[in-house]
Amino acid sequence: MNSIKESDTNIENIQVIEGDITSPIGFLAGGLHCGIKRKRYDLGWLYSNVPATGAAVYTTNLFQAPPIQVTKESIENSNYLQGVIVNSGVANACTGEEGLKNAYIMRKLFADQVGIDEQLVAVSSTGVIGEQLPMEKIKNGVASIFDLYEQNHSTDFEQAILTTDTFTKHACVQMFIDGKKITIGGAAKGSGMIHPNMATMLSFITTDAFVNQEALQHVLKSATNKSFNMITVDGDTSTNDMVLVLANGQSKNNELSPLHPEWKIFEEGLNIVCQSLAKQIAKDGEGATKLIEAQVIGANSDEDAIKIAKSIIGSNLVKAAIFGEDPNWGRIVAAIGYSGATIKHTNIKVNLGPIAVVERGLPCQFSEEDAKNYLHQNEMIHIFVDLFESNGRAIAWGCDLTYDYVKINASYRT
Repeated sequence: MNSIKESDTNIENIQVIEGDITSPIGFLAGGLHCGIKRKRYDLGWLYSNVPATGAAVYTTNLFQAPPIQVTKESIENSNYLQGVIVNSGVANACTGEEGLKNAYIMRKLFADQVGIDEQLVAVSSTGVIGEQLPMEKIKNGVASIFDLYEQNHSTDFEQAILTTDTFTKHACVQMFIDGKKITIGGAAKGSGMIHPNMATMLSFITTDAFVNQEALQHVLKSATNKSFNMITVDGDTSTNDMVLVLANGQSKNNELSPLHPEWKIFEEGLNIVCQSLAKQIAKDGEGATKLIEAQVIGANSDEDAIKIAKSIIGSNLVKAAIFGEDPNWGRIVAAIGYSGATIKHTNIKVNLGPIAVVERGLPCQFSEEDAKNYLHQNEMIHIFVDLFESNGRAIAWGCDLTYDYVKINASYRT
């Protein structure tokens, strides 16, 4: 699962395509091995042929890493970005003044290499916390970016940003606004330490739309709340996480903002890309074998629905039951009960896929064999909850909890 499919959306005027972050007009990306990791690609770059409106959201972890501080400064200084430099293998987090200095050096190295102002460069790092960046290797790696067009390979970028991921992640949609074809593409990494709000994840989104900066920041935050902030793998939130979007205006549409009559089309296109990337991250949870989707409707408010959906997919007991292919609905009900949402337990209906397991808060008669078969035969498990209270609704995504999760994280640094 490394891209969205046509069936994922029926939104009129939005077409899902097999594209990536270089599909929008004017964007180039690549990656290479600079020696941070033993063999795999570990340095990636993204470039727009003109300055692009920039917006970002960041981890809520109080130990925000130096790359986030530098990226914030770049965006706040001018609202524009033209390049992004990313390394994997070392997070440059909890590294003090030296780490901050190195993040600035990364920014300047890339800016000088491609001939742009350093204030137009965002910096991102992911990997082991507490280690200083091997700056000589990064310097040599950046110097190896000799031809942006010849080295334009989005798959290399997607590989270069990975840590414990098992597959690359990308998504792309196209739509027409003002009669102009607009493309939104994205790439992401994330596998472990995934928990709202945000996670050990990075997402980079590009679009050739012309978008007002304030509107872009607002719509990105909204899209993140419906996607990346609705996934969990293990309940941990990391120090380096960000979602970054660049809009370079090369499609030549009229400026987009909530006042534009076709604003909702762009907003929905961004939502589709973000949700696809988020689901791919959840599916690729460390050691995971199944993606879990919890859909809640009928809550007193969207906020209550979010609490319940997140509680279900965050429950280690639910996750372990899904891995064990055990239709233990009691664990789902327990997670609903401690979610903090206001509920009437005598109203609740719960389905495991197509199988009703709870009606009006009481167990249903159902075939254990059919339920086990559903859990065995499907890579994506749907948990549906109806509270019959009001119109609040939410969807969250997670994964099962397996033996391999412990193995991977017990030996992360070795």
